[in-house]
Amino acid sequence: MTDKELDVRDLVPAQRHSTIFETYFALSGGEAFVLVNDHDPKPLYYQFAAEHTDEFTWDYLESGPEVWKVRIGRK
Repeated sequence: MTDKELDVRDLVPAQRHSTIFETYFALSGGEAFVLVNDHDPKPLYYQFAAEHTDEFTWDYLESGPEVWKVRIGRK
């Protein structure tokens, strides 16, 4: 099964995190999606780590300089 891609590059920054978390919460355990972003989403990682410790996976698939792709999964 191919993971769904969520490309947030065209969203205004204020909408990005809420859209990403909506997508995450819609996942069942063991599912994942690929976040496509125009910068390293490291602050998002820290938010996941603080609010959802040991509940998610985070794997970089592409690391810039223009496009970042991160596979975010729900354990």
